[in-house]
Amino acid sequence: MKGLHIIADLYTCQKGELLVSSEKLRELCVTACRDVGLTVLGDHFYQFDGADGTQQGGATGAVVLAESHLAIHTWPERDGATLDVYVCNYTSDNTAKAEAVYKTLVKALKPADVLVERVMRGKDLPLEKRVA
Repeated sequence: MKGLHIIADLYTCQKGELLVSSEKLRELCVTACRDVGLTVLGDHFYQFDGADGTQQGGATGAVVLAESHLAIHTWPERDGATLDVYVCNYTSDNTAKAEAVYKTLVKALKPADVLVERVMRGKDLPLEKRVA
């Protein structure tokens, strides 16, 4: 399906709750998707324990969208995160919505450095109507 897939690695993020709280990360991600008009079908976020008992663990999560998905993983021990935002263009061009979600997450996590790739997936194909 045609759509924009944004894949990003965020380095030296600002220390704070977003790197160590699956609930805060969930709130950010779900709100970012809804605020731009994407359809949230569900989500699942998980909180990890710290690796050695002396630090807080990271979080991982996914938001399932009617238009596709958002996935995020944090590593507080490295002050980093990875993002995967894929938004299909089935009924309309959702490219701007994918970019807006990405920008919201980057603004909130405040990385000092970002490695990002944008992949336009799929191609225009005629819709096939099913005969009942």
